[in-house]
Amino acid sequence: MRGGRDSSMRRAIDAVAKGEASGVVSAGNTGALMGMAKLVLKTLPGIDRPAITAFFPTLRGESVMLDLGANIDCDPNNLIEFALMGQLFSRTVLGLVEPTVGLLNVGSEDMKGHQELKDAHALLRSGTVPVNYHGFIEGDDIAAGTVDVIVTDGFTGNVALKSAEGTARLVTQFLRETFKSSIASRIGYLFARRAFTKFRARIDPRRYNGAMFLGLNGIVVKSHGGTDAIGFSNAIGVAYDLVTGGFNDRIKDEFGRIEAADAKTSPAQAAV
Repeated sequence: MRGGRDSSMRRAIDAVAKGEASGVVSAGNTGALMGMAKLVLKTLPGIDRPAITAFFPTLRGESVMLDLGANIDCDPNNLIEFALMGQLFSRTVLGLVEPTVGLLNVGSEDMKGHQELKDAHALLRSGTVPVNYHGFIEGDDIAAGTVDVIVTDGFTGNVALKSAEGTARLVTQFLRETFKSSIASRIGYLFARRAFTKFRARIDPRRYNGAMFLGLNGIVVKSHGGTDAIGFSNAIGVAYDLVTGGFNDRIKDEFGRIEAADAKTSPAQAAV
């Protein structure tokens, strides 16, 4: 961070801070982008930690998951902040009117999970936090699309993200090998080519490229470093939607209403 003050990444972030640009999209190092952006832009009022957020394909369409690696350890207040930001993100980018929110856990029962999860679950269940809360969800609920917004700590979220990406590549490779395994399968591919192309497009990671750093006082989107023009254009599209949708202003308004209940407490404490 000290040596990159004149880098293109830092200049782009500085442009956002000065109001010369509405947002920044970068395919550079994730840690450097987060560190510089947090240093220069700071966090929004009422936000303790920013969270990395991205899309997941599901059986019902698309879902949003956060955090995906910015915060390894999270307390209940952080998880509630993620739930609020994820809900607003889903409304702004996916256009959902009343998105549902779930906490990722090892089971759906109230007694399962570590204490931070249970405390956040109790607060969200109380109904005093303005979130359409579904409850605990498990790993298989991610692909099922059980909820629209999946909330978790950065450690669990990053493992889930990499597992999903690896599974998508595995399934694609298995299908490719299957269609090449015999003359009959090659002929079958000719008949199924259109359907296979549609399937490949559905799970194409370029379609879901563009992870947003929610909670910063500026629009910052991280593109995958190995993507192509299609993937990068999708990341720019995410930034565009957030800017035109006034996403950060909506976060300020939402947290402002929560803090109005008790200006000296956090969103989690205000919900008690």
